[in-house]
Amino acid sequence: MIMPKRIVPPHLISLADASKRTGKMLSRGAYSELDTGASPTLTELTEALHFALGDGRIWLNDQRMVLMQSQVLGRLRQEIIEAFGVETATAMFMRVGYMQGVRDAELIQKRFPNEDLTHALAAGPRVHTLEGFVKVTTRHFEFDSARGTYFGEFDWHDSSEAAEHIAHHGLSSAPVCWMQTGYPSGYTSALFGRPVIFREVECAGMGAPCCRVVGQNAEEWGDDAPERAYLGLEWPRSRRNAHRGAEPALRAAEPPAKAGLPEDAGSSQVIGVSASFLRARLMVEKVADTEATVLLIGESGVGKELFSQQLHQLSGRASGPFVPINCAAIPENLVESELFGVEKGAYTGAIASRPGYFERAAGGTIFLDEIASLAYAAQGKLLRAIQERQIERVGGSRTIPVDVRVVAASNVNLEGEVRAGRFRQDLYFRLCVFPIVIPPLRDRRDDIPMLIDHFLHIFRERHRRDVMGLSRRAIDALLAYDFPGNIRELQNLIERGVIFAEPGGLIDIQHLFTSGEASPKFPLALNRDGRIKPKDIPVAASHPGLITSPGDLAAAEDRLYRDALRAAAGNVSAAARGLGLTRAKLEYRLKKLGLIN
Repeated sequence: MIMPKRIVPPHLISLADASKRTGKMLSRGAYSELDTGASPTLTELTEALHFALGDGRIWLNDQRMVLMQSQVLGRLRQEIIEAFGVETATAMFMRVGYMQGVRDAELIQKRFPNEDLTHALAAGPRVHTLEGFVKVTTRHFEFDSARGTYFGEFDWHDSSEAAEHIAHHGLSSAPVCWMQTGYPSGYTSALFGRPVIFREVECAGMGAPCCRVVGQNAEEWGDDAPERAYLGLEWPRSRRNAHRGAEPALRAAEPPAKAGLPEDAGSSQVIGVSASFLRARLMVEKVADTEATVLLIGESGVGKELFSQQLHQLSGRASGPFVPINCAAIPENLVESELFGVEKGAYTGAIASRPGYFERAAGGTIFLDEIASLAYAAQGKLLRAIQERQIERVGGSRTIPVDVRVVAASNVNLEGEVRAGRFRQDLYFRLCVFPIVIPPLRDRRDDIPMLIDHFLHIFRERHRRDVMGLSRRAIDALLAYDFPGNIRELQNLIERGVIFAEPGGLIDIQHLFTSGEASPKFPLALNRDGRIKPKDIPVAASHPGLITSPGDLAAAEDRLYRDALRAAAGNVSAAARGLGLTRAKLEYRLKKLGLIN
């Protein structure tokens, strides 16, 4: 086995001195320069882990997690080895670990946006330990971004992967912690911006007292680096069709594309990755290229019009018009004329014929929102138009054929309206050819982080506000909030936060819940002893109630800083970490408020 070449670093000044001298993110650093207990600590990371008991969700910051017995992974590992061989099993599990490392690197960048690269790299072993696969001890790491060099050494204790391999196969003649080796490769590559490959040089699965891994630049391993193929984006899926001569180049991981969101997407896109959302979107894709009438069912604010727009864009009528109508906004005495138009001379003021919405939508799609609000008499005329594909203008005597696809939406139970006698049964069955249920946001919480990022990008550009993102407490609050107004309410909260937050700062709870919204019911978290407890987030301190003026906001911020400083026993650095700010920024604000000298 080729042993790694150690990178000899140039003389490095301390992190504190470098920050004071340059005020910039460091381009090089080493683990030895970090202070004891440097942020983010394991305690700070456990604050990002919380449990929504009864809701079926576990969160690590804004990423959904699952608990799974290590024996299940061990059994799966055994079956893959027996079915496909050791080489394929190594590639598969190493790739899984790599992707997990990439996602955790994104988590650290989002949860601790003010930390420099040295602190972010040091957090990787702590997150790896927190997730229960192995206990990681950092021996050393050092990097130089300008030169593109990295070197690191770590010890792993009590590897679950090694234990499961021994249980099923006994001691091995080669390292067996494949998934755990992929993890630091993904984590470090994502943060460092260059491919970094880790390799086990000692393994408990081979009888060693603990595992030891070494990581360095991919090119430093030379030609003897099968990990390039294992960790490539197109690694071989089976030995039968693997191209022996091709080894996909490993490259630094990029964040996964947002499902349903092109790079140039605006606020009109439907976005999500949750199972309930994907089910609804799949149904839209299934019916889009047909001429079937579609009924969208969902609460107010879930995005029914956006789904109808996507349905239109995916259909063969995409080049035709899309005409949305809010039926509740049309006066009862004008429904017929608005939908079907007016013939010349029909009324005293009708000096010319006027087409209605159905004629304007010819060749395209008409979207009838809040269909249940239509008067009973108008429902009969709508039924005839849909059924016969022709209309008759008000005051006219001739029928006009219309080639239009009908998509309707309702935020109430139409079956209940039929039973109550407020909605025609025949119209209901005519509309309900292909019903699609759009889930409320509280049932698709996996999509909240993606939606937050989407709206944050939109409103930062729209309002020309340079806010860094959301604080940890704000993210926790949004993940716990019930969103009675669904996506529309989340959009409003993010826009409000972008406007309220200070330039260059973070959006916190007091910037979001300013209109008397019900306080979020926070999920359960881990305490320092590893026990589950109610999550302790001081909403009351940071949400003083309705903010109606800049003076109220200033007073709220004053209370926020005082409470944070008191909770940290006067330690400015600890208070800054709790607020998601740099120490320099918090110190400046505390001095400005006269809270410190």
